[in-house]
Formats: sequence, C-alpha cells, structure tokens
Amino acid sequence: MADKNKKYRIFLSAAEPSADVHCAGLIAALKKSGYDIEFVGVGGPKMADAGCRVLEATVGKAVMIYNAFSHVVRYYRLIKRITRFLKSSKVDLVIVCDSPAFNFHIAKAAKKEGIRTLFYVAPQLWAWAGWRIRKLRKCCDKLCCILPFEQDWFRRRGMDVVFVGNPLFDELEIGSSAHKKYSNFEPKNAKFAIMPGSRDAEISSLWLPMQQIALCLREKYPAAKFITVAVDTEREQVLRKAQIPGFECEYTIGSVSDTANTIDFAIVASGSATLEVTAAGCPMVIMYQSSRILWYLVGWWLIKPKYLSLVNILAGKELVPEFMPYFSSIEPIVESIEQLLEDKDKLTRISSELINLAEPLAEKKAREEVAKIVVEMLR
Repeated sequence: MADKNKKYRIFLSAAEPSADVHCAGLIAALKKSGYDIEFVGVGGPKMADAGCRVLEATVGKAVMIYNAFSHVVRYYRLIKRITRFLKSSKVDLVIVCDSPAFNFHIAKAAKKEGIRTLFYVAPQLWAWAGWRIRKLRKCCDKLCCILPFEQDWFRRRGMDVVFVGNPLFDELEIGSSAHKKYSNFEPKNAKFAIMPGSRDAEISSLWLPMQQIALCLREKYPAAKFITVAVDTEREQVLRKAQIPGFECEYTIGSVSDTANTIDFAIVASGSATLEVTAAGCPMVIMYQSSRILWYLVGWWLIKPKYLSLVNILAGKELVPEFMPYFSSIEPIVESIEQLLEDKDKLTRISSELINLAEPLAEKKAREEVAKIVVEMLR
C-alpha cells in the first residue's frame, strides 16, 4: 500500500474526449484518497480542470487508422517528448487510457525507464489483432477492462486484469424507470437524436448521410423532430457549417445521456455513445464508415466478432440494427428505422433489453475501482 507521507507523481495519457473524461474522473477519485499525488500528462481540458498539468493537448486530434498518416510526424515528436520527460522526471506510475495505437508507445517508453504501467480501458484485442497480446504483456503491469467478458479473455492469455465497471456509467442512474413506453407512440410525431461521433473522421464520413436519412424520414413523418449532439462547441460549429439545405435540427453539446432520455429513437455513430444510449433504454441504429479499399483488402477477415457494435457484442445478437461499415446507400438504413417505428411492441422490448444490458456495466463505479488499484500500485 502507498505511503501517505510520501509525494507521488502520476503520468496520464489520453488522446480523445472520452479518455479525457475518464482520466479526469480518476484524478477526482484519487484526490479523495488522502494521498499526496501530482498529476501530469497529455490529454484535454477535462484533465486540466481536474488538476493535471497537461504538457500537450492531444484531445481533439484523435484520428482513425486509415487517415492517421498525416499526423505521424506530430505524434512521433510527441512520443519523443514524453519519452524525454519520463527519462528526466521521477514518475511513480504511468496510466494510459484507451487509444492503444498511441498509448502502446507511451507504455513501452515507461517500461524502459522501469516505471509501472496501468492500462485503463483494455485495447479491444479480442475483436482484432489478437497477436498483439504479447506486446501488451510486455508493457502492461495491470489491465483495467470496462466490458465484463474482457476479464476472462485477457486472464486466459496471462494478463493481470480486473473488470472495473464502465466509466461512462459513473454518473448515470439506471433502473426500470428508464424503460421507454411506446403504447401511445405515433411515428408521425417521432423525436430523433443524431449522434455523429466526436472524431473528425466520423463526422466527415457520417454527418452527411445522417442528415440525408433525416430528410427521408421527414418526408414520411413531416412532424418529426431532430436534435443533434455535438461533443463540444468546436464540433458544433463544424456540424453547422456542413448542414445541408432542407435539414433542420436543434443542437446540444455533450449531452448524449440526457438527450437519449428525451427522444424516441437515435441514429448513432459506433463507439462509446452507443452505451450511453443503451443506458437510456433508447432504440437506435448504429452506423460506421471505413475505407472501402481497406475493408475489402483486410477488414472483412481481420475483424473477428460476428457483430461489430458494442451493443450487439454485449447482447450476443443483433439487438439493434448495425450498418458497419456503411459505404453508400442509405435506403437500407431508412427502411430499417421505418420498420422499427411502426412496431410499438418491438420498440418497447428493445428498450427493456437495452436497460438489462446496461445494468451490469453500472454495478461498479469505475473511477473508484481504478483509484483503489492505483493506490495499491504506488509502492
């Protein structure tokens, strides 16, 4: 156990908005532990507000694999800067959060300096690139997974791993009251949420077709209303500038859960937002677009799970329609939405099953569980 009379320094690494939030929550939990800890690292405004000295802002720069090459030089220089910092500064623990393509390098640099490393949010090696488990074992001392089935998968492959709960649900209350009732629902008055994601690549590939889907739905349901969720004001401006003629919506900032609680149906980019929509018991369709060339060359055989969205992976079936990858035609998506809207019983059943799916993820408070692990590692 850590010594309360000693001062510790923890380095945290986050490269996207969700990781920024997770790390900020962890910092807040550790501040309540009574230990004297200095926080330094790379991340975003949430971490800075929580009390972390941010050496360089990385949040907002996250990109997907297929369009990451233009950022190679920037990330190479950042990794070198972090490596120099770890060499020249006394650091007691390195915590890397999500973004394995970037954070594997940080963990490797830490291990070279003899610094213990904790991975908060396990890389999804069970979905693809399972051979990288050897690399993970070399640079990870403790692995915190946020999906229940991951614990057994990594443990069987020799990892020191624990399921800590899902940090998305640390602030959410999930219960039977969240079940949506569709007995009086009329599709013509449907309220939709559009959630095009937080990454630039997601917005550039999904925002246009999502708007086109909305226009098709409004043709059939003229009274339908749409609300678009942007992760921050910067993304809101990007979305507004790319709004197409004829599409009308209300914009809201960073309120996935609150929005999902107030609408009838969601159109969501694949990712962590789908779990927040799940916790609200909100039926949805899930979309994602990849490089058509890369998908046909390697994606179709490299990616192992039968289902690709987190919701359906956890459910073990296609609980909600997923269009992954989506390439061109929106007709199947529109048709799928319309079929669901016309089936009140199915909407009610999906809502109930989504709540049941989310409840095990919220049984633990992830930030508190990880904070306990951190204290144990600070020795």
